[in-house]
Amino acid sequence: MPSSTSTGGSGTRCAKRSRSPGREEPAVQPEAVAAAPPPVEDAQASAPARRRRFPAPKITVTRVLLVVLWLGSWEVATAGWLDPFYYSRPSAIWGRLVDWFTKGTAFGSIWEQIGVTLEEAVLGFAAGSLAGIVLGVLLGRGRFIAEVCAPFIKAANAIPRIVLASLFVIWFGLGMSSKVATAVVLVFFAVFFNAFQGAREVDRTLVDNARILGANPRQILTSIVLPSATSWILASLHVAFGFALIGAIVGEYTGADKGLGLLINHAQGTFDAAGIYAGMIIITVVALLAEWLLTLLERRLLAWRPPSSSAAADAQI
Repeated sequence: MPSSTSTGGSGTRCAKRSRSPGREEPAVQPEAVAAAPPPVEDAQASAPARRRRFPAPKITVTRVLLVVLWLGSWEVATAGWLDPFYYSRPSAIWGRLVDWFTKGTAFGSIWEQIGVTLEEAVLGFAAGSLAGIVLGVLLGRGRFIAEVCAPFIKAANAIPRIVLASLFVIWFGLGMSSKVATAVVLVFFAVFFNAFQGAREVDRTLVDNARILGANPRQILTSIVLPSATSWILASLHVAFGFALIGAIVGEYTGADKGLGLLINHAQGTFDAAGIYAGMIIITVVALLAEWLLTLLERRLLAWRPPSSSAAADAQI
């Protein structure tokens, strides 16, 4: 009995000691929880969201100021340091553009020149892109044919294609055909290599699973290969249209009776620096409009794909 009493007393003292204020664990304060740093994974995941987003008007105003500063410094430089006969000046270039769009050019309406060049570029872009996509995908999926044709494709790609414009003028004359042929040659290789690589990069697991499920080669091509290579092909089209414009301009510069290249060639022959710059500006505007249309097409065709991590990060900027 005494031992049990002693045990109970010691148990009571132990319990009192365990509940003593000096041994109690400090309570977790809500402020400490709120101030605690997030886990490393959460901090890394939320890093794009913390990027500073600049307002669009601020960016636009800054761009306009840079252009105004550049043109103003150019105008001032031609008044004292640069010879305007060789370097022209922004005011003279603007005057040449106004004359072309109001009075016309030495070869007719400026809209006719733009239309001819744009038609040549679009036809060359369409034909070259189609040929590049078809041959690129077929050779990308056919290893034997690709090995056989590889040296010939490399040899053709090594030819300076701009020089072919002179040969095309001899073959097809001064009409539109020679300009379209030059644009086709420039566009074809830009699209072909991307389509070829895109067809090679298809996930073999998807192809094997489709074959196990009974898909034939045509179904594999249309359901797996082409959708997988779409991003590669569309990326090349942005560059390809610029090459199509270059092909059309170079063909017109070599020999033509209409087009923006003819205007630039004529301006060079008459030492009209303002005319050369004016033609360059018109070509740049046309290329930017085409780039905008291709971007809209790309977004529509790739709307089914989830956004990548880089695209999501860029959207937060």
